[in-house]
Amino acid sequence: MTGEPAHPLDLAALADHMAAHLDGVTPPLTARQFAGGMSNPTFELTDAAGRRFVLRKKPPGDLLPSAHAVDREFRIMSALKGGDVPVADPLVLCMDDAVIGQAFYIMAHVDGRVFRELELPGMAASERAAIYDAMNDTLAKLHRVDWRAAGLVGFGRPENFVARQIAVWREGGYAQRQVKRWTAQYQASATDDLDAMNRLIDWLPENLPEHAETTIAHGDFRLENMIFHPTEPRVLAVVDWELSTLGDPLADLAYNCLPWHMPDARRGDLRANDPAQTGIPAEADYLAAYARRTGRADTGDWTFYLVLSLFRLGAIAQGVYKRGLDGNATSSAALQRRDVCRNLSDIAWALITAAGRD
Repeated sequence: MTGEPAHPLDLAALADHMAAHLDGVTPPLTARQFAGGMSNPTFELTDAAGRRFVLRKKPPGDLLPSAHAVDREFRIMSALKGGDVPVADPLVLCMDDAVIGQAFYIMAHVDGRVFRELELPGMAASERAAIYDAMNDTLAKLHRVDWRAAGLVGFGRPENFVARQIAVWREGGYAQRQVKRWTAQYQASATDDLDAMNRLIDWLPENLPEHAETTIAHGDFRLENMIFHPTEPRVLAVVDWELSTLGDPLADLAYNCLPWHMPDARRGDLRANDPAQTGIPAEADYLAAYARRTGRADTGDWTFYLVLSLFRLGAIAQGVYKRGLDGNATSSAALQRRDVCRNLSDIAWALITAAGRD
C-alpha cells in the first residue's frame, strides 16, 4: 500500500454516507490507497473501532465511455455472493458523485495473501502446484455458474461475443455501438500508429471461431487478482471485476495463460518454467485440468484466443497510458506504458507467424 492517497477522499462525507447505510460504522475513518492498480483507485478504510473495509471508485477527470463501471463490479459480486466462486461481501454502492466526487462501492475487507510474483518465490514445489491448481479450479467454477439463474441476464450480450469485440475496429465507430470496453478504449486512446495492431485488426475477423459458448467472463483473471487463505492454498476472494461480462470462457482462459507466452518485468513470466523443478504446471497440463473440470474436449483454436487476449491487453495498456498523459491515471507508472501496446501486438503477430497463419 501507499501512505498518502494519490486520489484523496473526503473522509468526513464518506463516513456520514457509510454510517447511514451500514450498521456499526464508527467515525472517523482513515484511508490508505492500494498501490499497483492502474484503473479504479482502491482504498483500505479503517473506522475508529478498527473495522476495515475496501472502497473502489471511479478515477477523476474525463473518462472513456463505459469505462470504470463500478456499478457492474458491484452487480456481479452481488450475484456471485454465497456461491461456488468466492468474492468479498459487497456492502454499499453509491452512484451519486456529490458524496466524494465519483461513484464508488464498498466491500468487506478480506484477510489473506496476494501473490504478485508468478514464480511464487520461497515456496516448496508442492505449494506452488497447489496454488496454481486452486486458481485453475476457481476459473472453472466461474465458467460453470448458471448466469441466468444468478440474475445476470442483461449483464452482457451473450451472442457473438468474440465477433463483437473485433467488429468495431473494422467499422471505425465504437461510439455508435455498445462494444467491449477494451476495444473502445484503444480506439479512443491511440497515440501512435501501430503496424502490428493494424494487422491484427484485419487478421482477427478472418479467423473467428465457428462456435463459442457463453459464460460469465471475469476479464482480468490472473494470480494477482485473487486473495488466498493465509496458510492454505485456497482462494478466499476473486477481486477486480471491472472487466467482467457475459462472454467466451476460452478468451478468459487464454488471458489467464498469457504468462506462459509473454514477459512481465514486474511479475515475471513462465516461458522458461520447468514444472519438475518449480511445481508450476506446464501450460498444456494447466489447460488439460481446466478442460477436465469444465467437461470440454479441448480448448479450441488456442492461437486465436491467445492473440485475441494480447490484442485486448494491448488496448487496455494503451488506455492506461493515455490516462497518464491526461493526468487521470491511478498511478504515475502509467506514463511508463507507452511501448506496452506495441510490444504486446508484436508478440501476438509472432504467435500467428509461428503457427504459419500470417
